[in-house]
Amino acid sequence: MLNEFWAVAPTSYKILVFSAMGLIAAGIVLNIAGNAAHNQGLMVASLPVIGVGLLLHVVALVIRGQHVRKSYKR
Repeated sequence: MLNEFWAVAPTSYKILVFSAMGLIAAGIVLNIAGNAAHNQGLMVASLPVIGVGLLLHVVALVIRGQHVRKSYKR
């Protein structure tokens, strides 16, 4: 079960994981662009984007944990 979780994972989990990865990647790109252009505003603006991505990732982990806990047979 745990080795094949992605195949049976809920759609909400998959959406949250991809959204989190996208936001984190966008935040990193913004941060690198801000550093390259010496733009302090762009660097600071990238931090909330990365933070939202990390929060979405934590929510996805909670959903995964609940799904595994429900499917666990005692």
